Amino acid sequence: MTILRSVCSRLAGDEIGDARYTQSMTTTIKVSNEVRDRLKGQAASARRTLGQHLEYLAGLGEREARMASLRAAVKATSPQDLASYREETRAWDRIENA
Repeated sequence: MTILRSVCSRLAGDEIGDARYTQSMTTTIKVSNEVRDRLKGQAASARRTLGQHLEYLAGLGEREARMASLRAAVKATSPQDLASYREETRAWDRIENA
């Protein structure tokens, strides 16, 4: 995952990566033959190129991180704030359904 994150940073040309890289450039990442074959099989099953599949997997990782952050924020919400949120939601539902 570290290698993939590094590659994505470079491809995006962000501050973490080298400014010489752009999204149109390609790079090589080292993975075992078994991992390569698994990724190629997954990509083929989903009718994606390997590059598209890696982009999809990167998106899943980002989504997973956002959901973990959301779960942590919900868990840290005080009972008073949760009650306030639920009441506000009910009020908006009443307005919307009126």
